[in-house]
Formats: sequence, C-alpha cells, structure tokens
Amino acid sequence: MLKGIDPVLGPDLLRVLAAMGHGDEIVIADANFPAEANAPRLVRLDGVNATRAAEAILSVLPLDEYVEAPAAVMAVVGDPDAELPIVDEFRRIAEAAHRAPVRIEQVERFAFYERARRAFAIVATGERRPYGNLILAKGVL
Repeated sequence: MLKGIDPVLGPDLLRVLAAMGHGDEIVIADANFPAEANAPRLVRLDGVNATRAAEAILSVLPLDEYVEAPAAVMAVVGDPDAELPIVDEFRRIAEAAHRAPVRIEQVERFAFYERARRAFAIVATGERRPYGNLILAKGVL
C-alpha cells in the first residue's frame, strides 16, 4: 500500500501512467470496447467502471494544457451531437481534478478506434454503459 494513492491504481497502471510523456494519450475503455485488439499496452480493471477509473487516473495524471481538448469521447453513432450522461460525469471528474474547465471533444467511432490504437495504453474497465470511453492527454507538472 502507498499513502495517498487511490487503490484502483495498481502497480501496472501506475507504471504506465508514470512512463507516459507529455502529449501521450491513455484510453479508458468500456466493457464493449475492443481493447485487446487495439491496445499497444493493456491494463485491465474489469471490476471498475469507467468513471471510477477516470477519477483514480486523474488523481495523478495532469491534463495537457497545450491542446484545445485534452479529453475525448466517442460520438454517438447516428447522433454525433448527442451528449450522454456519462460524458457529463467524465467532465465533472476531469474538471474537479484539473481545477478548471476541461473541453471534451466528440470523436467519430472509427476515428476513436484509430486514435486508441495510437494511444500509449488502454485501460479496459467493466463499464457497461454505452459510450463509456474516454481518451486523456497527459500534460506536464
């Protein structure tokens, strides 16, 4: 155990987060996301939902302040302007951790998959809500 570290952040995830550099992205993926097929590095958090994973990760991960949107979600297929309740939860968590407004970009499904393949790592969660996927860009301290 480490003092002050969220227990969701096990050694594998902490190593990945520490190894990331400025501008690297990490994907928090829901249970339906093809994480195994797309991950350059994969960390499994099967018993954790995506919002809880985001909360833990953002407790130690600074967001990139040099990009327009340091966070991205998958746009709803057939209704790209829709914003699901989970996106509001992601925004609230990101803004609380960042202590400032955070712009979250909506990314078309297949473009999201492509971006996930280029990400530093994917965290596969047990999230069951549709579109429970989030990309975060690491910043600097």
